[in-house]
Amino acid sequence: MQPPVARREPNPTHIHGHTLEDDYFWLRNKDSEDVIEYLKAENAYTHAFMEPTKELQDKLYREMLSHIKETDVSVPYLANGYFYYTRTVEGLQYPIYCRKPSPVPDDPNAVYNDDAAEQVILDVNELAKGQPFMAIGGLAVSPDNTLLAYSTDNTGYRQYTLHIRSLDTGKDLPDTALRTGSLVWADDSKTLFYTVEDEQTKRHYRLYRHTLGEDTTKDTIIFEETDERFNLGAGRSRDRKYIFMESGSHTTTEVRFALASNPTMFTLLAPRINDQEYYADHRNGRFYIRVNDTGKNFRLVSAEVAAPGREHWTEELPEDPEYPLEDFDLFRDFAVASDRVLGLPRLRVFGWSGEKLTSTSEEVTFPEPTYSAGLHVNAEFAAASFRYSYQSLVSPSSVYSYDVQTHSSTLLKQQEVPGGFDRSRYASERIWATASDGTKIPISLVYRRDEFVRNGENPLYIYGYGSYGYALPVGFNPNRLSLLDRGLVLAYAHIRGGGDLGDKWHDAGKMQMKMNTFTDFIAATEHLVAEGYGDPKRVAIEGGSAGGLLMGAVTNLRPDLFSVVLSHVPFVDVMNTMLDDSLPLTVGEYEEWGNPNEPEAFATMHAYSPYDNLKPGGYPAMLVKTSLNDSQVMYWEPAKYVAKLRTLKTNDTPLLLETNMDAGHGGASGRYDYLKEIAFDYAFLLTQLGVEKP
Repeated sequence: MQPPVARREPNPTHIHGHTLEDDYFWLRNKDSEDVIEYLKAENAYTHAFMEPTKELQDKLYREMLSHIKETDVSVPYLANGYFYYTRTVEGLQYPIYCRKPSPVPDDPNAVYNDDAAEQVILDVNELAKGQPFMAIGGLAVSPDNTLLAYSTDNTGYRQYTLHIRSLDTGKDLPDTALRTGSLVWADDSKTLFYTVEDEQTKRHYRLYRHTLGEDTTKDTIIFEETDERFNLGAGRSRDRKYIFMESGSHTTTEVRFALASNPTMFTLLAPRINDQEYYADHRNGRFYIRVNDTGKNFRLVSAEVAAPGREHWTEELPEDPEYPLEDFDLFRDFAVASDRVLGLPRLRVFGWSGEKLTSTSEEVTFPEPTYSAGLHVNAEFAAASFRYSYQSLVSPSSVYSYDVQTHSSTLLKQQEVPGGFDRSRYASERIWATASDGTKIPISLVYRRDEFVRNGENPLYIYGYGSYGYALPVGFNPNRLSLLDRGLVLAYAHIRGGGDLGDKWHDAGKMQMKMNTFTDFIAATEHLVAEGYGDPKRVAIEGGSAGGLLMGAVTNLRPDLFSVVLSHVPFVDVMNTMLDDSLPLTVGEYEEWGNPNEPEAFATMHAYSPYDNLKPGGYPAMLVKTSLNDSQVMYWEPAKYVAKLRTLKTNDTPLLLETNMDAGHGGASGRYDYLKEIAFDYAFLLTQLGVEKP
């Protein structure tokens, strides 16, 4: 088959003395038969090209499935007299949410009894019947344990519908609402607060109060956020005494609070200050607030509930410019600080001396050179221990309980990896590349210990993201075994724009500094090749969403450096999207990318926008994937990108576009369907690297 050819219809945009050419603007019309037919034609071409790999895809799927315990159960956690967990069953696509009563309902340290009677509170497989897609948004059990508020999305557009289920009967009540987000019960178990998104911009902007049994169309608006940069969310303090309502942009937050026992009025904690974030929790009549008001990293302060404003804040933990404070969790008898040391997570456990933190802390230590760790589900404020999760590139995901009195950790569950997995066969490293400006960039690596030789002959795979201050997780994924066991070296580049080394790391790769993200990734790739970790002629890269922007930018900058590109739901049409403030998310994104209506921001963004910087020449083999119902990166961005690139690339490497016609930003919702998508990607990657024959 020959690839489809999209027609060209000039649609220029004139701004700041420049003309942005957009011959494929017409692909934005989702209701057009021509658009749908074009996407289907691209799918047909992609599947025809991949047909010779069908046997390999099936083999990869079976391999990956063999490493998954299909019938499994999560670690139960205690919340308000019940132990909650999820189950998966072999052959079923979706999880089943369950609970069992605690043997001692009022004991926050009760021990789970597996013999207790199970209650299924939500079977997602039942919800998914007859639906091509199903995702759960929020879940909230009422304080009296009789009701479940939950929300569902059956398109992938991340537009959720509220339902309320009686846990006594298992039936849903008539109460329902559209486009909901946060779900928070008041103490009376009759009052539910929920946020709603604006239909056009998908920004959560209103908080409603609903009384059980009443018509939701008459629900009271408690608060409306009018600033288009801000999203609204709500939640409860761990001690369950307060409901918090948070307005947040990418750089600024503002919190209001109300008593959960009498939530008639929300009180402002402290007014918003531009470029200042703060997050609050409650303990013994005081708010404890993590805030970045003295520098780019956060400190911890506290204030009495009766006088919560900034003028009353008392410092509990000072800002540390070297160790970014990422979170702070309050318990009745202790507190846990989550921070980072040279980009690696650390947990510090503090006691209380009255209402003050103790001056010393115990540190939870971790054994490997690169890993991910953080607090797990801890719903009980008065618990004597807390749970945390740990995993690495070679160690499966684990949940531990940490006893605060004995300073010891107990393993509760480690992900079981069947199919012959032997951890000792794999090794991980953490190395540092040097960016063009001298900045050291951390890279996490994993490979087969018994087969790896640093001789520059290994096929190399590099993953990156580098946006929104998101620290790239270093976790275990059994799917990767299919790559590692075929000799690939896998690398994860912790480039600027992410949050791996704190807010300064984020700031150094956003807005006017965004180009650092792309040059860091190139520097990481060059370093890995120069140090013999990979074959310079067999380098594959992957990224999705903002990581798809990374893929497009680095491929434009250095097409010679990469052999294969996997690009998922890529944000590649930067200029046209960010100039259209009618699109979901655009205005709020100005704080991450800049506002191209301003000349300086326009110049910066135009210099790296993948769609606008395509030019004639040779390009790597590319598989570009998107979803028709994506609400974050619209399907037309990758579609336009591929259509334009087809007219410019001068070599015969494959350029494939696949559109999932029934999903959204995250791809298929069912676990087996998603695994088949991964097998498809890996088949493309392995055949293009020459590791497997098509």
